[in-house]
Amino acid sequence: MRLGVCYFPEHWPDEEWERDVAAMADAGLEYVRMAEFSWGVLEPERGEFDFEWLDEAVELIGEYGMQAVLCTPTATPPKWLVDERPSIRQEDPDGTVREHGSRRHYCFNSDAYREETERIVERVTERYADSPHVAGWQTDNEFGCHRTVRCYCDDCAEAFRSWLADRYGDVDSLNEAWGNTFWSQQYGSFAEVDPPGPTPAEHHPSRLLAYARFASDSVVDYNRLHADLIREADADWFVTHNFMGRFPTLNAYDVSADLDRVAWDSYPTGFVQDRFDGEASPDQLRAGDPDQVGMDHDLYRSALDRPFWVMEQQPGDVNWPPHCPQPGEGAMRLWAHHAAAHGADAVLYFRWRRCLEGQEQYHAGLRKADGSPDRGYEDAERAAAEFAALGGAGHVDAPVAVVFNYDSLWALDAQPHAPDFDYWALQEAFYGAVRSRGVQVDVVSPSADLSGYAAVVAPALHLVTDETADRLTDYVAGGGQLLLGPRTGVKDAENKLRPAAQPGPLADLVGATVDQHESLPRRLDTAVRPVDGSAADAADGETPALPFRTWAEWLAPDAAEPRYAYDVDGPGDGRPAVVANEVGDGAVTYCGVWPESDLADALASDLLGRAGVRRADPLPDGVRVGHRDGHTWVTNFTSDRLRLPDIDSDALAVDDADRDVVNAEPDSSGDRGVADGVVVGPYGVAVVEGDRVDGLRATRS
Repeated sequence: MRLGVCYFPEHWPDEEWERDVAAMADAGLEYVRMAEFSWGVLEPERGEFDFEWLDEAVELIGEYGMQAVLCTPTATPPKWLVDERPSIRQEDPDGTVREHGSRRHYCFNSDAYREETERIVERVTERYADSPHVAGWQTDNEFGCHRTVRCYCDDCAEAFRSWLADRYGDVDSLNEAWGNTFWSQQYGSFAEVDPPGPTPAEHHPSRLLAYARFASDSVVDYNRLHADLIREADADWFVTHNFMGRFPTLNAYDVSADLDRVAWDSYPTGFVQDRFDGEASPDQLRAGDPDQVGMDHDLYRSALDRPFWVMEQQPGDVNWPPHCPQPGEGAMRLWAHHAAAHGADAVLYFRWRRCLEGQEQYHAGLRKADGSPDRGYEDAERAAAEFAALGGAGHVDAPVAVVFNYDSLWALDAQPHAPDFDYWALQEAFYGAVRSRGVQVDVVSPSADLSGYAAVVAPALHLVTDETADRLTDYVAGGGQLLLGPRTGVKDAENKLRPAAQPGPLADLVGATVDQHESLPRRLDTAVRPVDGSAADAADGETPALPFRTWAEWLAPDAAEPRYAYDVDGPGDGRPAVVANEVGDGAVTYCGVWPESDLADALASDLLGRAGVRRADPLPDGVRVGHRDGHTWVTNFTSDRLRLPDIDSDALAVDDADRDVVNAEPDSSGDRGVADGVVVGPYGVAVVEGDRVDGLRATRS
């Protein structure tokens, strides 16, 4: 587990570089990422290259015992290139051309830009092929940032038509697959098919899904161009890309297939403002939400089933969300440990120093604009020392998989059928319920091998193919425990309703079908109760109402047993909402509602119990536990002091006096004895020897 930083030597006088690099090494940083936006500096005019500044920076990094991670500089094509080849620019659906003056203004399907990409990537990778100080390369930067996965220019139109011809073979097959008799949307040839532009009413959902798939595939192909060129220059380099958090338009599993390791960019206090379901709490504004960030950690780790990197870690306040609260004291250290607990091998802070120019002047760094340490520097320094003391970290062994499906995300985005229906938030409702029990999770695609998991959760497999249905059926019949969420099995692979009742090809497995569905505003009653006599029924005879939100399906059981029924003022009252069915040596539970936290916890607890998964008592909101390589991380994303009464100071990995490991704070009396347990401070971390799960409790101190 190592720390690093993102550095822009081109922004600073060269006489300051050694001071900066020396301070990086003093803090225990080991990786320095550079040059992702440097095309205009590396090639100020066509064919005139200046590598001396980057040569010097790479050498300095090596002299101080660190390694450089370089980037292909294609995210920012320079002005001279835009002027020479204006067709490289993206277009919005209404034909507006995206101009020079920001970043990511190029089109993935532009043949002209691919030529220029090949030329610059070959040149920069050849330059450093023999450097012992370059560990690997990042391709481009944040593919699709600023809503740039989907372009609508003429190059994209031609590429889309070719993509459709390859997929469907002939236009009659396309018309049949999409159902284009609706509103007279038939095509006479592929040449008639355009990218989806402005229309009076909504677009055909099959067309939208096809364009989403095509646009993502275009990025996959463009990334492969980079990866191939990098490996041609030096086969010993690793190749990575920095994805973004909760990012909807790019299939990260597909892009990752051409990478050696996956990286992503983590900004917790920004994420709870611009991509969060609901209003962030004061604690979340100071530290973020552990499950929102954690699900991204687990998705990107699972993309290649190996440790991942955080290529950009928030270092303090940032410039781009609506508000920029200062993170809680210690939060920058907390985030690094939280990533490590989820399987990160490296965390790089963005950026080293607050810049004096351009669009990111209000983005903090580990150092202030004058070069003095900022709040994040001490956090990074401490975390680096703690990681060094903990030593190597192995693979995360997750007993539970949560299935994440980009096709379903895109289909539901096209037809959410409720203004507050959000695929990510629904996924997190189920994911968070498992994580609140201290259980590690892999976030996998529907094509993943599920045989090694004790339990699988698939919150919203909206599009289900026969192949996926067979895979899930085999998993359950072989002894697996499966939990399915609402809106499962509704449509086929082309985003059309099936002629069979929902959940379509999963109906036999579930042992029930969906009779009706409804989307519900908050002002209507939305609750369920355990069915009398079911395993979910309370032992004392009371059946408390458990709330749900947004979506409800009335289930018609066949072989399945009802577990929860609606307790509402409406026509669905008393109808089954959750059913369970035993198949072979395993069992499946189908939940037809979007569960609020109590119901989600009840479903997760039942699933984990049936699967024999070790679990903790429910953890407080904002507190999470992770297990990796013989250690347990307890991360506290709240401003409260946290007591772990079942853990004494002897269970900490190394004694506090040595400062060799992450340590919990003493309680108010200064005691860290057995009787009082361990206390973790606000936005704090404790790392404990062993996989502490059974009976683990955490209470507010």
